[in-house]
Amino acid sequence: MHCCRKLTLNRSALYVAMWLNSEDSVADPEATWSHLEVRDGWVRPAGGEDWQVLFMTTCMETLIIADHTSLRRFYGNNLQETALPSLTGLEMRNRHEVQDRLAHATRNCTNAYAKGKRSFEVLGELNPDALEEILENFKRTRCILTAKL
Repeated sequence: MHCCRKLTLNRSALYVAMWLNSEDSVADPEATWSHLEVRDGWVRPAGGEDWQVLFMTTCMETLIIADHTSLRRFYGNNLQETALPSLTGLEMRNRHEVQDRLAHATRNCTNAYAKGKRSFEVLGELNPDALEEILENFKRTRCILTAKL
């Protein structure tokens, strides 16, 4: 069952969550604390719920690659789209592969991709609707935030 069907709508209550990279693919997007416990040794705090953990996806670069239209607009004609990984199964790809492929695809651009300022600039240009079409974790995050805020 998708998490948003189970959420109790109480917009007046304080909603606390964290939005982070999963770093590895997530076996069950609804079992976020289990993923964090197995992968990173995190312990769920008392009262912590799975809908309070929002995975942007494996890494920020996965979000960026998911929106080819915004990428073309941001990087221009020197973007080598054929160097980008397929959008099919994008969230299951190794984060290092995704990061390397994005860097390679933009290497001839005057504003080549780099972590830091450039990564946040391009992140700010992404279209949430395009991300939701490709990325299940983003769809889940948007659904939860819409319900809770």
